[in-house]
Amino acid sequence: MSLQQTLQVFELLDSAYVDGQQVVDLFAGLPGISATTTRVSGAKGRTDFVRITVPGAQGKSRGGSAPTLGIIGRLGGIGARPTRIGLVSDADGAVAAVSCALKLAQMQGKGDVLDGDVVITTHICPDAPTRPHEPVDFMDSPCDDLTMNENEVVEGVDAILSIDTTKGNRILNHKGFALSPTVKEGYILRVSEDLLRIMEMTSGKPAVTFPITTQDITPYGNGVYHLNSILQPSTATDVPVVGVAICSESVVPGCGTGASHEVDIADAVRFAVEVAKEFGRGTCAFYDRQEYALLLSLYGSLGHLRTRKPTA
Repeated sequence: MSLQQTLQVFELLDSAYVDGQQVVDLFAGLPGISATTTRVSGAKGRTDFVRITVPGAQGKSRGGSAPTLGIIGRLGGIGARPTRIGLVSDADGAVAAVSCALKLAQMQGKGDVLDGDVVITTHICPDAPTRPHEPVDFMDSPCDDLTMNENEVVEGVDAILSIDTTKGNRILNHKGFALSPTVKEGYILRVSEDLLRIMEMTSGKPAVTFPITTQDITPYGNGVYHLNSILQPSTATDVPVVGVAICSESVVPGCGTGASHEVDIADAVRFAVEVAKEFGRGTCAFYDRQEYALLLSLYGSLGHLRTRKPTA
């Protein structure tokens, strides 16, 4: 069960002293798993980016051709110390991403090897700053969004799930997790039927989706309102990106503590693991390639939406 891994990661990250190396150490002794960490410092502090690669039996890392799934735990920071004590709501993305990696790594050790590679990235910062946002304050990050994407959006993946706490709004009033439409190169496409199917299978409930706007798929720092950073990875890649929002019925600030619900995170982890299984064997499509090609032929590229200030 993914709950076991989620609880283990939750307890590890709920510490003022946690860093990327402690996360990497979780994967020591697990055969075939590559886990690395890189520290990045900025004007607002430091954070440790973590990358875990779980190789597939037919994955590119082994010379195969099975598609590679990227899973990003998106957040500003896991803690807001010294102003807030404990794990903040914004940490859910990191907890979910590392839990996905741990579950997949342990599965492989037990002989359940996926077809395609899975690359999981996130970052670990227990003392990130906060920043104002409507309707409630958000967590900020020690580094800018360009640096975040450079370290979390990995070359060579064929699709990305971006997992992010999405509780600081009045748009998504559901406790659990929800899916965004697929975003690809500036286009907001229809919600993937395969992802809806997997969501309903893993949750045992009707699928839940949430609306996004053109503003949400443009880069941070351009002066327009964003729901949150869940779809920022789409500004740095050509592959399809889907947001997996861990959400609540009430409006919860990203810097709020005591607001993470392990069962909800575990549900998102279970979903992501099942997507990884199916995506690697070619039974889960994030978008309709023919329809996307038709959109391009009719309306042209929308790639300029991925830049902060398009050139003339």
